[in-house]
Formats: sequence, structure tokens, C-alpha cells
Amino acid sequence: MTSSLHAARRAAELAALADGEVVDVLVVGGGVTGAGIALDAVSRGLSVALVEARDLAFGTSRWSSKLVHGGLRYLAKGDVRLAHESAVERGILMTSTAPHLSRALPQLIPLHAEVSRGGASVMMAGLRAGDALRRAARTPSALLPRPRRVSGPEALALAPGLRGAGLRGGLLSFDGQLIDDARLVVALARTAAGLGAKILTRVPVVALTGNSAEVRDECTGRLVEVRARTVINAAGVWAGRLVPSVRLRPSLGTHLVVSGDDLGVGNTALTVPVPGSRSRFVLLLPQRDGLVYLGLTDEPYDGEIPDEPLAPQSDVDFLLDVASSVLARRLTPADVLGSYAGLRPLLDAPGKSADLSRKHAVLRSPQGVITVVGGKLTTYRRMAQDAVDVAVASGGLAAGPSVTRRLPLVGAASRLTLSTVDAPARLVAKYGTEAVEVAALDPTPVAPGMEITAGEVTWAVRQEGAMDADDVLHRRTRIGLVPANLEKAREPIRSLVEKARESPAPH
Repeated sequence: MTSSLHAARRAAELAALADGEVVDVLVVGGGVTGAGIALDAVSRGLSVALVEARDLAFGTSRWSSKLVHGGLRYLAKGDVRLAHESAVERGILMTSTAPHLSRALPQLIPLHAEVSRGGASVMMAGLRAGDALRRAARTPSALLPRPRRVSGPEALALAPGLRGAGLRGGLLSFDGQLIDDARLVVALARTAAGLGAKILTRVPVVALTGNSAEVRDECTGRLVEVRARTVINAAGVWAGRLVPSVRLRPSLGTHLVVSGDDLGVGNTALTVPVPGSRSRFVLLLPQRDGLVYLGLTDEPYDGEIPDEPLAPQSDVDFLLDVASSVLARRLTPADVLGSYAGLRPLLDAPGKSADLSRKHAVLRSPQGVITVVGGKLTTYRRMAQDAVDVAVASGGLAAGPSVTRRLPLVGAASRLTLSTVDAPARLVAKYGTEAVEVAALDPTPVAPGMEITAGEVTWAVRQEGAMDADDVLHRRTRIGLVPANLEKAREPIRSLVEKARESPAPH
């Protein structure tokens, strides 16, 4: 079956469910966890439908730091099991399932006078412990090199924008970075679709039980009953709305978007110690498009869950202040090109701060709905595996063990093979082996000064399930992260989306 997601396929598959087709597993939520669950289940031979209220990666999954963490943070807190799990999952994603969507990211901790020599020694010991996790996970050093200390001149060569005064060197290590978190979600969903899963967006759940859901087709307004042998709630921070017994305590994480050229960061991320703390850091994370994401905060969030959280001014000020402490020039609000904030769906753990509750949990309600919450993007695959294991056992489904450790996503190939793909490197980094097909479409930029092409918009509509211009602007591309670019591209992309939807759908 084709992995193409488009309007005609959506309509046909929703009609089949409305006509009474019963699936083995119904997944609610189209983020990284839900898409991962759909792939895990369908790759075991189960029939699967995924319903998403808005769009793929609409919620928390697109608001991450775009990092594939190796678990060092959890090791520092004494949670060896969680740290090892993170390192293992990082290795699987970078070497097996999605080499095309990930890369090794050099990270530098600058050593200015504010960092004592003893403090630097402690940090280096931590980096070496993280490298031990990498070795235990069998991720090759050719992909993620060992950490080392660098001199002051070498630190400035890696990040010319650093403050030179008092810089005695730096600690250089490597972690994983996603090209884009939303693209990972789309790749998971398309891979699942290629194996037969029904991936349905714009269908919010109105009512949910252990073996059915009433959903509303936002395109027609029609109510449809979807019947299933098991139901898995992967709605993230909205999980408690569907299953009231699930109690969450979300945590808000803020990032700012700034220009890499203006900062002089280059291709090396900066890990900046927060003054007065030995365990908190702010990250300057360079992206392939020349932008830099500056984050991350971690604050408990109270109140109604919004569709798109806003970055509090207090978080903006904090991030600018800490980042400025290591840079040659002070950052001001004028340097901020955009911002984004996401809510982590953390399980309510009385007596624990949001920073400590990163484990995922698979819960079963009295009505039989299975809910998966907590965790983090890096370990989505393990979360999905655990959720499907519970669904198989509780539903008495005939299915074998998970096979997703070695199941490549659409466009995946070895890094050697990817280096030979006859397409622009920018497209290979986003689409892998499918870059050749994307490059063959219209190469005209969507707006002056932008890299995104008309062909990428057509591909998003015909292959990646984009239903409108916002899907393209905010999730198939990340143009929307910079408001000035969003305004330039909105009308051209709206026109391109309409044109692509009017053309014959692929078969």
C-alpha cells in the first residue's frame, strides 16, 4: 500500500469506518507518540486507525528543542534506567529508523571565569559518563565522537560569537539533533499508512469508550462512530479531557528564535550554565536554515490548555540574560525573530517538581481506555511499544513482539547512501531518498529570499496529508516560526495548496 496521505484517501478511509469497519487498535492523537503507536501496532499485523483533532504534530511534538537526547540529564539525577533508555533510543533513531532526519550536533560548554575549574571538572566527568551511555547503547563514535576539552582559540573558532575575555577553553561533546520534530511525526504517520494504517486528521473525538469513539469530520460536520477492539489515548496534554481519571501536571518550555549570523554561533550548539546552578543550562541550538533556537525553560503550568501556548515575557527575559552571559554582545528583544512554547504532558506526581517527572506511564481506565502519558520525544518508540504491548494483552489481540527497532521510516537509508542521493542537500536532509521526487517538482521559491519551493508545498498536500496553508506553514515547513516570513509566504502557499488539492490525487 502507498504511504501517500491526501484528502481523497482520508475521505475513503473515514467512509469505511463509518460503514462499520472494526479495527484492532484505535489511536487518539497525531503527535509523535500517537504516530509511533500506529506504526508499532500496524507493523505487528494489527489493523489500525489514528484520529487527530487538528493536524499531525499540531501539539507538543512540534514545540521541542529538536534534540535526540542521550540521557545525560537523567544520569545526573541518578536515574540510570531512564538515562540508558534514552541513549538506546537515540542510537536506534540515528542509525536505523531515521538517519535522514537526524544528525550529530556538536555542543560546546564555554569555560569563562564564572565556571570554576572544579565545576568544569565535574561537567567533564558528566560528559564522559554520557559517553559511557553511548558505548553501552552501541552507538558508534564515528557518529557521535567522544567528548574532549578544547582551547580558547578552538572554542572561538567553533563559535566566533563567544565573549573572548576570560575564555580559557570549552568542553566539546556530541548529541543527536532532528532536522525537524514535526517531520519525524509525518514520517512515522506515512510509514504506518504504507503498512495499511488509516491516518485521519481533522476528526476530533466527541466521546470515547474502551472499544469505540464518536468523532466529528471537520470537513463535513458529520458524526461518525469508529469501532475498535482496543482504544489508546495518546492525546498528550489533552489526554485528561478524554479520560478524566488521568491527572496531568503540564510543564511549559519556551524557546526563542534568533539569527545564527547575528550571534556568530556557527554549526556548534552552546550549552550555557545558568548562574548559581550546577544542573541547569540554557541551549543555543543552530539549525540548518541559519536560525538558532534559544531555550529551554521548565515551569509548572496551571490553567486551561491552549491550542498554541505563548512564551511568557519572564521566560524571554531569562533566556536572553543567560545566553548573553557567554556572548560577545548582549542579546536584546530586538534580536528575537520569533518564539514558541510547548506543554509537556507530565503525569501528576505529588511531591515532585515538573523537572523530575520524565518517565512515561501506560494507564488503563475503568472503561478500558489505555492512556500513555509522560516521557519525551527521544523515547517515543519505546513508549509506543509499551502501549501496544498493553493493548495486545488487554484486548486479547493476535500480534507478535514489536519490530520497530529495525523498521526504517519513509525516506530512510544509510548515511552513505544518503550522501549519494542526486538532489540538493537541503532536500535530502528533509526527505531522504524521496528528495529526488521532491526536486523533480516545481523548484520556484514560494517567496523571495526563501528556500522552500512550490514543489515542497505540492508534495506536502499530495503525500504528507497537508489540508490547508496552515498545515504547510506551521508543520510541513517551519516558516511560521518567524512571523515576518509567515506574512510573506502565507498567500503564495495558500494559492499553491488550493492548486495542489484541485489536481488529481495520486493512486
